Order: sequence, then structure tokens, then C-alpha cells
Amino acid sequence: MTKTVTDRVRSVMLRASVKQAEFAEKVGLTPDKLSKSLSGVRRFTSLDLARIAEFDDTTVDWLLTGRDPLRPAFAARAVPSAMSGDGRATLKDLVERFTSAHEVLVLLGRAPQQPELPSAGTPHPTAPTDDKGYVDEGVALAEAALARLGSEGSPPVGSMDSAELLQALERTFGVDVAKIGLPEGIDGAAWQADGFRLIMIARSRVPTRQRFTLAHELGHILARDAQDLLTETHLTPGHQKDLTEVRANVFAAHLLMPRSEIEAAVGEGGLSDEQLTSLVVHFQVSPSALAARLSQLGLIDERTAGRLRGLTTEDCHWLTGQSDLFQARTAWSQTKRLPFRPAQMLYEAYLDGETTLRPLAAYTGWEADRLREVLEPDPVPPEDPSATAAVDEGDLVFQP
Repeated sequence: MTKTVTDRVRSVMLRASVKQAEFAEKVGLTPDKLSKSLSGVRRFTSLDLARIAEFDDTTVDWLLTGRDPLRPAFAARAVPSAMSGDGRATLKDLVERFTSAHEVLVLLGRAPQQPELPSAGTPHPTAPTDDKGYVDEGVALAEAALARLGSEGSPPVGSMDSAELLQALERTFGVDVAKIGLPEGIDGAAWQADGFRLIMIARSRVPTRQRFTLAHELGHILARDAQDLLTETHLTPGHQKDLTEVRANVFAAHLLMPRSEIEAAVGEGGLSDEQLTSLVVHFQVSPSALAARLSQLGLIDERTAGRLRGLTTEDCHWLTGQSDLFQARTAWSQTKRLPFRPAQMLYEAYLDGETTLRPLAAYTGWEADRLREVLEPDPVPPEDPSATAAVDEGDLVFQP
């Protein structure tokens, strides 16, 4: 026999071994309302179900449908040796936050509308089978993505710092981007499901690697490669054999270093060493990545490319007198960031009385009581008039 919502609520009560009146009190219902809901006279509201789910440490989705929560599987292309058992468990735990938040928003009817993804043009009847086919698709996807960014009013990619670029990608392509501590050896991860596009990039001391990873993972999303959770070991452009990785690398290079922006920055004549280091700083890519792109465009010879590859990103910032900018970029690349949109929408649902703080607390990793203290602080007591008078009389006040 198919179980109903009422059946599952009764099973929660049975597991808790509490009487109906006590259960009603714990989940914020009057005994009369609970009785009517259990008998079918009254429907459980979304807030009722959220509180019942919180009480039982389960999900609203399970109460409504009986389905286990949506959870991803690791793609076969992830290298097992790159992740220990603990690392794999840690990554799944991180994904749990996002999927749980998404499920709650869907059930509350608040799931964001996802924009249609750009394509590489006329679809192939079959997937490309050689390097050139995947390279061509990577280029076409990058051009389509740049056109979409431009149509949405975003400034040129090279002029955006990584924080601005990340936010522009979220707005334009409906992705949620997290900057978190991924397991050792993992640069990034991507996963897309119905109405859900997630990119995770590792906190890093190498800002250029992090920026490239962000673009690389977006390439997988736009190419529809990330139907399963796709994890990336250290990205090494030019050395990967999987053609979907080649496509994502090509996409990232063309997105971060568009031909039009490079040609506008280069102008007429050859490139001096000073111009080359300035381009590294401007486009926020590694010297080796810029050398490969400029060589591809026929703007530098192999000798110049080799000289550029001998530098580091930090060298280029120092040589252009912008070492402070490098430090700022490195500091940002090491900070933690959770996607803001799910948190905002969960909080709005809480304010509208549609759910408790539990989903937001689970998403942020905060205790619900601590989160409530932050969001709903107690009013500050009025000042003591005698203390104010003392200050007015000229007493010195020391407050470390």
C-alpha cells in the first residue's frame, strides 16, 4: 500500500515514542490542528512539515514523497587515487548542504528560474570524436558565453577581478559558486541537475589557478558534462587526455583571454617584456597560460614564450609595481565563500513563515540558535544616565 504524508508523520511520532499532544507541542502545533491533519480534515502546511522534519532530523521531501534526498554520484573520470576515503566523504558532506537547500527551495516553490544555457551553435548529430572537434566546441562555447555576458551588461572579462567575474557568472548562467576547502588534490568540482548548477572551487594560495578552475568548471556546465558530480584533480592544460577536459581547458583559455581583448591590449607592433608582464596582471592568468594563448594567436615567437614561462605570476606583479595587488588577490583566493542566493532565499522563506531556520542553519553550518541570535539580536538596553553624565563631566573613558 502506498504511504501518504500522514503515514510518514505518524511514523515520525512512532520513532519518537511520544504522545500525540506532546508531539504537537514540540512541532509548534495545537493538539486540535495536529488531530485534524492526521485525520485528513486539515492539510499540513509547509511550515508544519519543516518543523516535523526538523524534529525528526529528516527532510520535507521525504515527508511529502518518501523519496530519499537527491544526492550525486562521483563521475568515473574522477581519479580515485586523488581522494582518500575521508576526502571523498568530506566532499560529499559539502555537497549535502547545497542539495538539501535546493530541495527545500523546490518544495517551497521558491526554486530560482534557471536561464537557458548558451550552446556551441548548430548541434552535432553525434558527439565529436577527435581533438579538433572538442577544441572547436570549446572555442564556440566560449564565444557564446562571452556574447551572453556582454548582452547582460557585464564589463570585459579581463577587466573584472575574480570576485566580480564569479558574481557575473552566477547572474548570467544561473550557477551557484562556492569557494571552500576541498580535499587535498582537488582543484574544483561541478554538478548539474534539473534546476541546479553547482561549481565548487578550492580555496587556494594561487589566485590564477583558482580563476582558471572557475572558468574550466563553467565549461563543463555549458557543455553539459557534469550530470554526475565531476571532481577535478590538479588541472594541467595541455597534458590531459580526456577530450571533455581538453574542451573545458580550451573554453577557459578563450573565456579568460578573449581574442578581441588581447588584440585591443596589444595594439600595433611587437610586445615588450614590460607589456607581457602587464598582460599577466591584467588578465589574471599564469604566465604560461598567457604564453600559450599569445603563441596560438601568433603574437609572440617560441623564444619569447619560453622567456615568459620562466616567470611566475608574483614576478609579473612585482615587475609592474603591483605586488600589493598580488597580495590582495591571494588573500581573496584563500577566503571561504558559500553561494549567496540559496542563503538569501532560505532566509526570505523563514521571514515569510514558510520554514524554520533549520534549513538555513544546515546550509551555512551554523547552529540554529546561534543563527537566530545573529539574525534577531536582543535589543540593546538603554544607557545608564549616570554613566552618560560622567562622560559629559569630562571623565576619561578607556575601552580596549
